[in-house]
Amino acid sequence: QIARALVLILQHAGVDFGILGNEEQCCGNEIRRIGEAGLFEELVEKNTERFGTYQIERIITGCPHGLNVLKNEYPQGKFEVLHTTQLLAKKVEEGKLSFTHEIKKVVTYHDPCFLGKQNGVFDEPRMLLNAIPGITFKELDRSRERSLCCEGGGGRMWVESSSEDGERLAEVRIKDAVELGAEILATACPLCVLTLEDAVKTSGNEDKIRVMDVTELLAETLE
Repeated sequence: QIARALVLILQHAGVDFGILGNEEQCCGNEIRRIGEAGLFEELVEKNTERFGTYQIERIITGCPHGLNVLKNEYPQGKFEVLHTTQLLAKKVEEGKLSFTHEIKKVVTYHDPCFLGKQNGVFDEPRMLLNAIPGITFKELDRSRERSLCCEGGGGRMWVESSSEDGERLAEVRIKDAVELGAEILATACPLCVLTLEDAVKTSGNEDKIRVMDVTELLAETLE
């Protein structure tokens, strides 16, 4: 749904884009995080070769983990890498993207670790949310550089074998958002979306709050 929403927005903004389809492989971020250095290097080599074959100069990704590894750990200078919120915010600033349908909801934003803390992208997602007519935006106390990790990334290879008692961080995040009065918890990472959606269910807040990617919210304003 996030990818479909993005396609709708890019088409609306007149962006010329393409995808690799079945040729697309994993970026290797989580593979590297859990120590599979050899497999990661193999993916880098094959992906870089494929990008070169199609003369790709710019890559956009909706995944902050993909952004981090492609931007910081692949060969530098071969292509520009942007998170989708960076590209879409630029289109709004250029007047090439605007939103008309009102969403009269109280919305807050969860900063993904790999987008915010690791790569300094804080303002663009917020600018996009505030560009949506009707939205009341509220900031979580632990936000931006102080954002609470959802625990969704990094491989998590020891999680199942460890004894985990008490409240999960994602459940704390949902609790904070509900107490803030938010009806929608927006984020800009597919791993965050999955983890936070699970936390909504396990914390019993299905009737109080909805988790959405920023692009999904933006797409609703175009319908």
